Order: sequence, then structure tokens, then C-alpha cells
Amino acid sequence: MFGRDIGIDLGTANVLMHIKGQGIVLDEPAVVAIDSMTGKAMAVGEEAFQMVGRTPGDIIALRPLQDGVIADFDLTEAMLRHFLAKVNVRSTFAKPRILICCPTNITSVEQKAIREAVEKSGGKNVYLEEEPKVAAIGAGMEIFQPSGNMVIDIGGGTTDIAVLSMGGIVTSKSIKIAGNQFDNDIYHYVKRQYKLLIGERTAEDIKMNIASVAPGGREESFDIRGRDMVTGLPRTISISSEEVNAALKESVFTIIQAAKIVLEQTPPELSADIIDKGAIITGGGAELHGMDDLFVEELKVPVATAEEPMHCVANGTGLILENLDKMSNKVRA
Repeated sequence: MFGRDIGIDLGTANVLMHIKGQGIVLDEPAVVAIDSMTGKAMAVGEEAFQMVGRTPGDIIALRPLQDGVIADFDLTEAMLRHFLAKVNVRSTFAKPRILICCPTNITSVEQKAIREAVEKSGGKNVYLEEEPKVAAIGAGMEIFQPSGNMVIDIGGGTTDIAVLSMGGIVTSKSIKIAGNQFDNDIYHYVKRQYKLLIGERTAEDIKMNIASVAPGGREESFDIRGRDMVTGLPRTISISSEEVNAALKESVFTIIQAAKIVLEQTPPELSADIIDKGAIITGGGAELHGMDDLFVEELKVPVATAEEPMHCVANGTGLILENLDKMSNKVRA
């Protein structure tokens, strides 16, 4: 059996893998649990994520990627090696060709680190492609036509915004504010407002269950448990959607401002296309309640959320893999 082609969405929050001909075969958190005494990986992915905030002192659950780039090379390699073994893409005769996505503004050094980590994990030929372009393809946008297409990819570590035409990026911006920052905003709001310490997973639960960024959006409440900073004892409070909206406001408007900058830098003919066709939001952040409505209100263009927004990049890698032989000269970094 020959090595298979595989696409990887190497995200700060999640890693998704797409095997040519099979579709998405893996979707797990980008977390590695290590023994702090030996540095050895104890668990990877979903198993490690279950340990976040719940481990004894000698076991630490870490995210090897921060803000869309590799923060710990060895852990990233170990994580990729584990996932590649899990989906069984290796063969006796050949290593797989791997297409991997990266943010638009990472440096050549950061690109080299991603390439080396993937090669050491078991890849034969490694191809790099820019994330918003792959997300746009996965969302079904016709980016190879001579017309403007705008994609807003709100991931875990970065938000990538781009206008594409003729298969290339015309204008783009990448900022390090995305899903993880939303969690951080909620954590600090609860700490400041209620003098209550909560964990990373609790902050994410709040975001997923009651968060809304549109004016007059959700009107719900959510009970959360944490440690009282004054007494040191466990305490339960109730937080409302309106409070979460206030906590997220600054970060969300930073993303909107970045989108406005990209539109301001877009050539007039392509801007006219975007007014007609609108923009598409992809990534986990697209699932935040009211995000598309807020963009419509602020950008004054139609904005829609992609189908399966979290899978757009992985699906896009699958479509590129189908034509990898034709495109290899273009996508090889």
C-alpha cells in the first residue's frame, strides 16, 4: 500500500485531519499532557484535554501551539506523530504527502518550524498553504474566478481575514485575537466582577452556552462554579448573556476593525463584488451567537456563516488534495 495524501488543519485549539478519499478522520483538541519530572508525553488530544485543570502537580496539560504558531517544537512533533499513527496513514512503502495550513502573516522561520515538525512526524513532501484561502475553498467560495471573495476565519489562536481573487490573496490581515481570547476575556471578567476563579473549560462552557455578541441577542443565564478568591472556598454564581456580551465586546470589535482595514485596502472592483456576494465567516468563532449579524451591521455588506464552519479548513485541504499534482508547484513553500 502506498502512502496517502493527508491535509492537516493545525489549529491552536483543535487539530483536524483529512485523508484524500475518506474525508475528515480526526478532530481532537491540540493538547498534550506531560510528566513534568521526565518531560514525557502522558496523553494527547481528547484524553489530554479531559485533564486540563484537573491534574496533580507532576502532570501538566499544555497546548503546543500558541496564536497559530508552534510554541513547543518537541510537543508539536509528538502530538502530530500520535495523530498520524492514530489515523494510520503510514505504510511500509511510502510516507504520506501532507498539506498543512498556516496563518497569513507568519514568518519564514515559523513556516520552517511547521515544515520540520511535520517532516519529523512522518511526512514525505510537505506543502504549506495559507489558512484563509483553504477556508474559503472549504466554504464553497469560487476563489479561482476573477471576482472578489471575502473570508473571515475566526479560529482558536488567530483570526485571518482575506479578500481573494483568481486563486490568490489580494489583501489580508491576521490578528492574534480569536476563540482562546474570548475564553480569556470571560475568565478575567468573572475574576474581576465576582472575585471567583474559574478554569479554562468553564470559561469555554460559558461562551458556548450563553455568549452572544449581537445587540439584543440571547437573554439567558448560566450557573458556574469556582473558587472564591476571598474565602478560598467553592462558590456558585449565575452569569447572564448580557454580561458575557460586555466581556467580549472589546475583542470582537478588534476583529471587526481588522475586517474594515482589509475592506479599505481592497481594490474598488473587488469591493463591488463583495457588496454583491458578501463575506463568509468560518472557524469555531463563527459559531458564536450573533457574530454574522454584528458583521452585517458594522461592515454594511451581506455576511453569512459557512456550513460546518469548524470543518471549512479541513474540507478545503481535501479539495486541494484532489488536485495536488496540478497545484504542487503553487503550494510548495
